[in-house]
Amino acid sequence: MAPPLPGPLAHLSPLLTHYGYWAVGAVVLVEDFGVPAPGETILIAAGIYAGAGQLNIVAVAVIAFAAAVIGDNIGYLIGHTGGRAVVHRWGRYVFLTPDRFRAAEEFFTRHGGKIVVVARFVEGLRQVNGIIAGTSGMPWRRFLVFNAIGAALWVGLWASVAYAAGAHITAIYDEIARYQLYALVALGVLIAAFVVRRALRRRHRD
Repeated sequence: MAPPLPGPLAHLSPLLTHYGYWAVGAVVLVEDFGVPAPGETILIAAGIYAGAGQLNIVAVAVIAFAAAVIGDNIGYLIGHTGGRAVVHRWGRYVFLTPDRFRAAEEFFTRHGGKIVVVARFVEGLRQVNGIIAGTSGMPWRRFLVFNAIGAALWVGLWASVAYAAGAHITAIYDEIARYQLYALVALGVLIAAFVVRRALRRRHRD
């Protein structure tokens, strides 16, 4: 029996129960060429199902990797052939405004191939990674290599962590929920300290 998925993962239970590997491949694929879909979330949920014996973790990892690479390459093709005109016309439907796109493209151009790897782990950049690579003129083979490395690391990390959690996910989630208030308070204190420090530095310079 599949384990109950807690918190933000719960809504994916019917999708995984009915469609299994197809759901993993489809959601990861469409997320990676700009469609706002829960690709990372479904990978984690599928890993949990695999840890509980409902799916095969190797199949989950292989399908997610292939979907991630193909999805980003579709994004690259969109960016390379349609360029900025496509992004400016349709980008707002996936929350990619011209200003956001320009900032992302400048950041992408400065950092080159390594950002393709890092972007896989950053919400927002993961979805438009391939499109920006295409519009910025990165050679396709270079993009393909760095994109495959990023996809392998991303799938390997989340599939492994979720698989290890497996049937114990409810207990783990309960423990996280128990301490999340303390974590939020600590984060608030750190942010406040950072703001105060910046203000004091600016005041000292003036």
